[in-house]
Amino acid sequence: MYRSMRCFLTLAFGATVATLLTGCETTPLPPGTEQGPHGTIAYHVRVEASEPGAKIEVNGTMIGDAPLDIKVFGDKDGTFHDFGSYYYVVRGLPVESNQFAQTKIFMTGRSFTPQDRIPERIYFDMSQNTPTYAPNEGPGPYPYPPPGYYGYPYYYGPPYYGPGFRFYFGPYGHHYHHW
Repeated sequence: MYRSMRCFLTLAFGATVATLLTGCETTPLPPGTEQGPHGTIAYHVRVEASEPGAKIEVNGTMIGDAPLDIKVFGDKDGTFHDFGSYYYVVRGLPVESNQFAQTKIFMTGRSFTPQDRIPERIYFDMSQNTPTYAPNEGPGPYPYPPPGYYGYPYYYGPPYYGPGFRFYFGPYGHHYHHW
């Protein structure tokens, strides 16, 4: 009885370890899918502009003139991958006067921020004036500055009236300080 129980536990432990050591990859990639760094796959995004020849910039690097295709390495669920930046930025720069620079900002999910899906196509209307701030940017991580930022006093809460300690210094306890 003892041997059969020990054999059963050994087999159960071995099956558990084998299950844990096998990967979590359950769906194979379609054939012909290009794999990238950190377990990402390549997505091809078409970038077009209302004015052909507009300069396209991706994350501060000039890529070329519109229309063009860019390769984006993203997660297998179709979202942008966090390669160390909070945003993936695509800009269209104007060719002529009376045109405006256009910017598309996508969130990458860094530090538990939301992730945007990778689009199939990005279109820039160069004649449309854009706001001077990033959409969905907001005032920052806090809706107000932290206490004491603009000279306001800090609030430490109500005073504590619990048990205290008294320390006596000097001979025979004549001098004391209360803390």
